[in-house]
Parts: sequence; C-alpha cells; structure tokens
Amino acid sequence: MKINIRKKLDELNRWRMQKISNRNFLIILAFIVGIIGGLAAALLKGLTHFIAATLQNDIEWHYKYSFYLILPLLGILLSVLYVRKFLKNKKMEHGITPIIYAISRKSSRIEPHNVYSQIVTSAITVGFGGSCGLEAPIAYSGSAIGSNTGRFFGLQYKEVTMLLACGAAAGIAGAFNSPIAGMIFAIEILLPEFSIPVFIPLLISAALASVVSRWLYSEPLFHTASTEWEIGALIFYILLAVVVGLYTVYFAKVSTTVKSWFSKIRNPYNKVWFSGVSLGLMIFIFPALYGEGYLTIQQMLDGQFDAIVKNSLFADYRHMGGVIVCYTVLTLFAKSFASLFTLNGGGNGGIFGPSLVMGGLLGFAFAYGINQTGIVMLNVPNFVVAGMAGALAGIMHAPLTGLFLIAEITGGYTLMVPLMLVVSISYLINRSILKHSVYTKVLADSGDLLSYEDKDRTVLSMMKLRYVLETNFIILRPQETPLDKKSDIIHSKRNIFPIVDGEGKLVGTIYSERLFSILLGEEEGVDKTFDQLAQKPNDVVRDKENMEIVMTKMNKDDVWILPVVDENDRYLGFISKSSVFNKYRALLVRQGHYLE
Repeated sequence: MKINIRKKLDELNRWRMQKISNRNFLIILAFIVGIIGGLAAALLKGLTHFIAATLQNDIEWHYKYSFYLILPLLGILLSVLYVRKFLKNKKMEHGITPIIYAISRKSSRIEPHNVYSQIVTSAITVGFGGSCGLEAPIAYSGSAIGSNTGRFFGLQYKEVTMLLACGAAAGIAGAFNSPIAGMIFAIEILLPEFSIPVFIPLLISAALASVVSRWLYSEPLFHTASTEWEIGALIFYILLAVVVGLYTVYFAKVSTTVKSWFSKIRNPYNKVWFSGVSLGLMIFIFPALYGEGYLTIQQMLDGQFDAIVKNSLFADYRHMGGVIVCYTVLTLFAKSFASLFTLNGGGNGGIFGPSLVMGGLLGFAFAYGINQTGIVMLNVPNFVVAGMAGALAGIMHAPLTGLFLIAEITGGYTLMVPLMLVVSISYLINRSILKHSVYTKVLADSGDLLSYEDKDRTVLSMMKLRYVLETNFIILRPQETPLDKKSDIIHSKRNIFPIVDGEGKLVGTIYSERLFSILLGEEEGVDKTFDQLAQKPNDVVRDKENMEIVMTKMNKDDVWILPVVDENDRYLGFISKSSVFNKYRALLVRQGHYLE
C-alpha cells in the first residue's frame, strides 16, 4: 500500500513539474500552508482558552489562590507525561531556536509530530497557568506544516525552507491576527538574507492564516484606541527605550543562568516538581503571572491601573500609587523567572508572549511612576504599548517585528514615531552588549548558527563529517610486510595506507611513495613489519569534531588529508580537503538564494 502511494505521488510530481513551474507551484503550496496554519492557530487559541475557562469558571478569587499553587504544576506535569508516554523516542523541543537550527543544520526538516504536539503541550501548559506564550509553539507548528508539505512533494532545500518560513509566518499571523508582523517575523528571524520574490508566498500564507484564524476565533488580542503622542513626551519615550534595552540584557543573562540551573537536574520529573512548585508560589503572590498575562496588559490599556494589585494578596493597598508601582516592578522581575521556570521545567511555550507582557509592565511602571511625582502627566497606555514593542525588539533582536506587531495588534499606528525610536534604541542597546539574541546564542556557541556575515564559517558549520568521510582505503595490518601486500599496494588508487591493529585501532599511516621505494629496493624495509614502518600522522580528526576544527588542523600543518578515529582511537577512514571543497561547493549552491 505504501509503495503504491509513493508511486502515485511520484507520478503526480512528474506531471506537475511538466505542467506547473516551481515558482507557481510554491505559491499554490503557500495557499495551502496558510490555510492549515490559520486553522492550527485558531485551534491552539481556542483549546487554550477553553482549558483556562473550564478550570477557573465560577471560582471566587479567594479560592483561586489555592488553585494557583497546583494548577501550573499539573500543566507542566501533563505536558511532560504527554511527551514521554505518547511521543516516546521522538524528540520534542520548544521555542524558535530549534526552527533556526533546522534551517541551519537539518536541511529545514522538522518532525511531523510537531504539527500537533506543539498545540497539545502548549495548550495544556498555558491553559493550566504556565507563565509563557503560545506564539512560539504555533510558529513551530506552522513551520512543521510548511516543512513537511515541501518534503511530501519532494521539493529541494530552498523550496522547503521557503514553505517552512511560510508556515511560521502563518502561525504568527494567525495567533496575533497580524499578517504584516507574521511576514516580517519570518524574514527577520528565519530568512535574514532574502530576495524580493519571497514576499509573495509569505504574504499569501500570512494573509490567509489571519483570515482563517479571525473567522474561527475572532476575539482580538488587545482592545485599545491609542491617542496622539505629544512632542514634549518624546524625551520620556527615549528614556523608556534605554530602560527597556537594559532590561532585555538582564533577561538574556537570566535566561542563560536559569537554563544552567535546570541542566544540573537530570531527572525530568524533578524538574517538573521544582519548576511547578516555584511557579505556583510566584503566581500565589503575583496572580498576573498566571498564563500568558495578556489580561493584565489589557486592563492597563483600559485605564484600570490598580488591576494588577486588585486581585492579589495586597488588594487592600490598591489605592496607593507607590504600592502599585513597586508591586508592578516586582511582578515584572518575577515574570522573567516564571516564564523561564515554565519552559525549562518541561512546559511548552515561548518567550514571545512573555516579552510583550514584560515590556508592557515596564512601560506601565515607568509612566505611572513618573505621573505619581506630579511633575508631568504621561499617557500611560501609550507607554505600555511602546514598552511592549521595545522588549520584543531587544529580546528577539527583531526591531521590525516588534514595531509592526505592536502597531497592528494595538491599533497604535498613531504612535509610529515613538515606537520607531523605542524599538531602535532598545535593539541597539541589547545588540551592543549581546551579539546574539536568546534564540541564537545557544546555536552560536555550538557553531550551528547560520550566519550571513561569515559565509565560509557558516558553510563549514553546515557540513557533517560523515558526509565527507572517505573509507575506500586498503588497510594494512601491523604484523604484515610490504612484500606480503605488494599486489594491493601496486594496484591501489590511493597514495596513503592506514595501519590498523586487530582491535580496529589506528597504529599509524604510510605513504605509497615510501612503499614503492622499499619494494624497488631503493630503501631498506621490505621484510620489516608495518608496525615498524608506521609513521605517526601529523594529527587525527575525532568523529565528533566540527568541520571548522578539521580545517584548522589541516591548515596548521599544511596537510591535505588526515585520518579519522572515534573516541576510542578506532580507525574510521580519512578526510581530505578535496572532499571538503566538493561538499563546500555543493552547499554554496544550496545555500545561495531561497528563490531563483
């Protein structure tokens, strides 16, 4: 049955290649990916909010404090159980980083189960109160839809990458009802080097996803009516940008620290208990940390400035402006730990949403705090909006995404000039201190980041040693002599021979020039064993080393070929500059442009 399906698919592909150009076929697939991406976004939002509403329905706030202690823990536990029991040996990752890694190192291949697994686990995590966002999971799910659609039709790397980006754009557009931001996100984060033709498929996917998502789940993310900004407030927007920029640097460093903490906990269930209990306690004290946190931001945009304190243990002090400001700042810093604990503890979500919430809280605390001094009166909702844009730009290193996303979802186009200043300054501050965003730092540290600033290094990082490993060499044994292997030596097409013992370990190497000299009597040693004749190679390559290290070793001693061994010194083959250069040229062609 499987063979027949494959045969029919091959026939279909041959027919469409004859009748439809690759460019037009890609546009057709962009329609399909956009529609499916929109359905996935609507499903994720609907499922998450259904779970949250079911758990909180008709429960008085007094009793919700108790539920906050256990619900996030249950959500993370259920998410981990789903992965371990249903996915079993399949790998489950979260965030935007694995998508970038798939483009850089996995030929844009994403496992099919991510289409639904990302939706299920993130809906459970956030629906039960996990303090993270839904945007990264839906971008991951959309990317999986695009990647597997391209692979299903047997498309090449550049087309699969394009459809992957279309899926991510569709996911973001569907989640936020923001097609422009979805398209810019895909270009800015996933396709940093692009040509004009990529706009068309991305526009189609993002627009269709937004339409489908809004049709099925019409509730907008935020209700707001931004007012005109005043020229006199411009200096305060600049000050806010500096504060937000510095905060994004803090968050990036905390992210690395928290990840290091959790990496020391080997048992996944211990991670669940630690993160779940910690998160429950934080939400007990700061209820605004429950779930995505968008409700709190909406209340601030509506002018309900005491809402963040109103439903907390400190509700009796909600009429004191100083308490509101201090409590908001504490909530802001608690949000950074709550979101990171949720993600590192086993929950599924992203920092996309928390970035918006943290920026909104910071913008509110800044403007509301200044208003409390009585020196000047700032428009608080406008600063909430600006803070959201600045945080997203700094944390993600995506100023255009931050600018257009916030302008679209809040209707803040009247604030375009302040938003442009805030996102630019925040981004520049973060970028001047941290070269890489929270998404790309891990990949940069491991050498897996696709960088267009250093193409040589990038292409080398894309190579896998096993694809350039050469094994067609005649193996000589230590106890044998040149006379014993005379025929093999003469007829060999290689000029180097590995000498390998009975356990498979590399003893040394010997070149054909010396062997011919020995066999012709020009040099003594015809009766000597290869163990005696073996020469120690200049260096060896370990099978786990990346290609950049390999080339460094070759260039250091100006050698053209090196033996490859495993961690136990067992011989695996040779790697030569010829094979590396051939692979390099092939990858350059593949990497080239996403569309020709």
